[in-house]
Amino acid sequence: MFVEKFITFLEKCKSISQFKKLHALLITNGISKQPQINSRILYFTSLYNIDYAHNTFLTIKNPTIFDYNALIRGYASSKNPCKSLYLFVEMLRNGVVPDNFTYPFVVKCLAKLCEVRVGRSVHCGVLKNGYEVDLYVMNSLIHMYGSCGGVSCARKMFDEMPVRNLVSWNSMLDGYGKCGDVVLMREVFDEMVGRDVVSWSSLIDGYVKDGEYGEALEVFERMRVEGMKGNEVTMVSVLGACAHLGALEQGREMHGYIVENELPMTLVLRTSLVDMYAKCGAVEEALVVFRKGLGRKTDVLIWNAMIGGLATHGLVSESLELYKEMRSLKVRPDEITYLCLLCACAHGGLVNEAWFFFDSLGKDGMTAKCEHYACMMDVLARAGRLTEAYQFLCEMPMEPTASMLGALLSGCINHGKLDLAEIVGKKLIDLEPFHDGRYVGLSNVYALKKRWDEAKAMREAMDTRGVKKFPGFSVVEILGTLHRFIAHDKAHPESDQIYMILDFILWQMKLNKDCEEQEQLLCDINIGLGNGDDGIALQMNDR
Repeated sequence: MFVEKFITFLEKCKSISQFKKLHALLITNGISKQPQINSRILYFTSLYNIDYAHNTFLTIKNPTIFDYNALIRGYASSKNPCKSLYLFVEMLRNGVVPDNFTYPFVVKCLAKLCEVRVGRSVHCGVLKNGYEVDLYVMNSLIHMYGSCGGVSCARKMFDEMPVRNLVSWNSMLDGYGKCGDVVLMREVFDEMVGRDVVSWSSLIDGYVKDGEYGEALEVFERMRVEGMKGNEVTMVSVLGACAHLGALEQGREMHGYIVENELPMTLVLRTSLVDMYAKCGAVEEALVVFRKGLGRKTDVLIWNAMIGGLATHGLVSESLELYKEMRSLKVRPDEITYLCLLCACAHGGLVNEAWFFFDSLGKDGMTAKCEHYACMMDVLARAGRLTEAYQFLCEMPMEPTASMLGALLSGCINHGKLDLAEIVGKKLIDLEPFHDGRYVGLSNVYALKKRWDEAKAMREAMDTRGVKKFPGFSVVEILGTLHRFIAHDKAHPESDQIYMILDFILWQMKLNKDCEEQEQLLCDINIGLGNGDDGIALQMNDR
């Protein structure tokens, strides 16, 4: 009876602090090591404090399958999912047979770690132990294969399932989205009889990952029309689409949607909002969202979004000041933080500061990656330190990437170092022989050197190798609608009116320039006449 009361209290616990008080009572009353109590303690703590749960697990002499499952599940959802595998192996060695709850937890861990080879071995265990008809187990395997790039294996399992539920369809949908096959992803979605918010979120996220941001926003709009309410995952993907498109009005509308539907303003969602506003150029709005969250839980990701946003828009001193504030609040920077800081230094021409941040990577226990080297190259190239940049390139511990060489090429062209630009341009073509921009870049170098035959030869080389030049495009948002156009584009249904307005703007610009020149001329004449006689100046202006 006494034990049953404690179990009831355990089930009513809502926080780890409440639980610790109860656990202390269990220990002082000498009943904490009873198998029934221990299992309940393990189950609860695995949800809230995995280290506490592991310490409890170590006190159990003969752990049952229930005990192993509780701890494996806890580690599978933690930042250290590898421990789930160690426990699973230990369990097998101790002769404890996995059940239909064990496999989904282990498979979830494998999906996180992208360990498809081990996943196949676990799949064999599933078949050996007769769980191939368990819907829960099979759904977890489909999700694992889809997450690890084995979408064909996932589809084979999906097609062979005698019974499917909504989770089966969502797992298959998510798998196609993660592997970038948006055509089959959409086919699966259209075949679904019933859909929930997970289905819609997976479809939207799949389009965002594939770079089809406009399509992602269209799907979200259809989702709203059909009466489905988005959740945090949905909105993170939608805000990402707005950020990539620079669709500020739509981004503001999504922010309003979050507020109106009273979605919890989690740290992930707040970070997405900061990132969206910053990438859309609304830096002040990004700062408002950022500052509102500082009194609550914070992490390095939201700081990175804000520091990077300031840096991208040339607000260099503000970006560096925010970094100092971040350090003062004991938030530890990561590799992305240093990328943002190097970007700020590139925009501000701060070479010495860039070297300081580049060297700080090692001091903070991190290793500079290709992206950091590319940013450092950009800093040196923009500042005209081209000899230093080339030496830096030659001394790197890795082969130069296209982004590094591209930064150096731009610097060479901007600062007139055309001989070095030619060398770098040729290396870029060797590195990316089917990238149209590489041929255009070298052709431009030859044109600047007035070597017209070689400039023409570059264009011909593109045709010979079958490299097509894709025109660059811009996107303009007007009243929440995105309009895409290229140079001399006449595809828009209102192109006649657009060009009429453009001609008018150009005429106004020319008129303003002529007026400025006339005013300057009158001013010069006025000064020439002596003492700045306003009457003469006015008389001439009237004419």
